[in-house]
Amino acid sequence: MKAILAWARAVADCEIAAIYRCPTLAVNEVLLELWRIITRLLAKLDEGSAESDLQTISSLIETMRPRQWTKNVLFVFPAIVFSGQLFEWHLLGRVIVCCILLILGSGCVYIINDLADIEADRAHPVKRQRPIAAGRLSPRSAKAAAIVLAPLVFVASYYFDASLALLIAVYLLVQITYSFYIKHIVILDVLLVAAGFVLRLLAGGLIIDVSLSPWLYASAGLLALFLVIGKRRQDLASLGHGAAATRRAFDQYNLPLLDDMLRVVTSATVITYIIYTVESPTMVHDGQHLGLLTVPFVIYGLFRYLYLIHVEELGGAPDEVLFNDRPLQAAIVLAALAYVIILYVL
Repeated sequence: MKAILAWARAVADCEIAAIYRCPTLAVNEVLLELWRIITRLLAKLDEGSAESDLQTISSLIETMRPRQWTKNVLFVFPAIVFSGQLFEWHLLGRVIVCCILLILGSGCVYIINDLADIEADRAHPVKRQRPIAAGRLSPRSAKAAAIVLAPLVFVASYYFDASLALLIAVYLLVQITYSFYIKHIVILDVLLVAAGFVLRLLAGGLIIDVSLSPWLYASAGLLALFLVIGKRRQDLASLGHGAAATRRAFDQYNLPLLDDMLRVVTSATVITYIIYTVESPTMVHDGQHLGLLTVPFVIYGLFRYLYLIHVEELGGAPDEVLFNDRPLQAAIVLAALAYVIILYVL
């Protein structure tokens, strides 16, 4: 209990060094104490005294971007799907736990990113509504949450799978470096964001001991790069001359450059995906490369997204596009159905 109190004092004062001087805690002690805190909080609900705490928790969850959690599903699950093991329940359970840990890890990164970008977010017409920028979540509370959440995610992943813990540590390091430094460097900023998606794909294969095709890594990384560049383009187009106030790297971007980057990445994504479908042994039946049947859905999805960017002037928030555009959702569902038939029915 003394060790937990030391942690709490260090978190409250944002003294990072003090946290790591605290004694090592047994995981069960931490979980038990956390459970006691939660039950005490719930017991106070009827009295109305926990209202501010619930507000803080709500704002904290919003800062962790629940809508962005779909990215972990879309990039963690391909390993088990394309390896033909989706209905191996013990492996599926491992992938789900891996996905949850990555959601918590990425949520921690979002908190840190918003702390680093408070002033820039306040200059953005949409991001100013984020809890920290809007003042609904205090920087002190956000720092405390990030400081506690990062080591807890690492410890939990270590007890689950040591290799996954190492990968999550690399992911956190890469994304924190991005938040404080790389995001201001033209071109490197989009490459590092895309690298985070590739690490998610790697985690999905690592957790079930499956070696994925390098062409799958290439096509997934290029798809992520396509989404990131599209987001940059829409931010620049919508903000105009005020874009640099929200992100210094916008000083070095312009629309022709981003359009050229989109063209290159779109072509490369289609090519690498076609090679993957031909090369993948799980998509070959009786000598026929059935994976090629999914290529039209991929091409339609990419073209539809380009249409949304250039004609509808959307794409600044890929998660919003995914949740709201019915034709794109239909393409994803049909592609998923084709994968199930090819991999699990035929």
